[in-house]
Amino acid sequence: MSRKQANIRTPLGIATIIGDKHGIQQIKLDEVSVESSEIPEVLESAVLQLQQYFSGERQEFDLKLNPEGTDFQKKVWKELSYIPYGTTHSYLELSRKLGDEKAIRAVAAANGKNPLWIVVPCHRVIGIDGSLTGYAGGLHRKKWLLELENPPLQQSLF
Repeated sequence: MSRKQANIRTPLGIATIIGDKHGIQQIKLDEVSVESSEIPEVLESAVLQLQQYFSGERQEFDLKLNPEGTDFQKKVWKELSYIPYGTTHSYLELSRKLGDEKAIRAVAAANGKNPLWIVVPCHRVIGIDGSLTGYAGGLHRKKWLLELENPPLQQSLF
């Protein structure tokens, strides 16, 4: 079975979803694409779950994933999936969870190569000082996603 593709509009731009019967291989932002008029059946669940996430109806994804990467990258991406909605971890914390805090640069590099935008939540990884360090989709998108997951409390006027 060949890979299928769907382009959907999100609040952050057009997302391109690529996958087949073995799972979703890639989700990326592609600002030059147009929306798909038809969604391949194998991608329908991914489209629905992303739409639910952006509307605030979903906090966890339940998709069959099949990203391409090295064993180390896949190990990092799997660990990313354990970071709960609305929380953040530092690159150092992530390195420690993977068993080697000295691997922080390798962990950061693997995080930056994550092919499954949002579904594998690399946006939840920040600098140890709380700074919004690099994000392939741009820091403005990282900030937007973190605010979606953890909106500021409305202050009372009275």
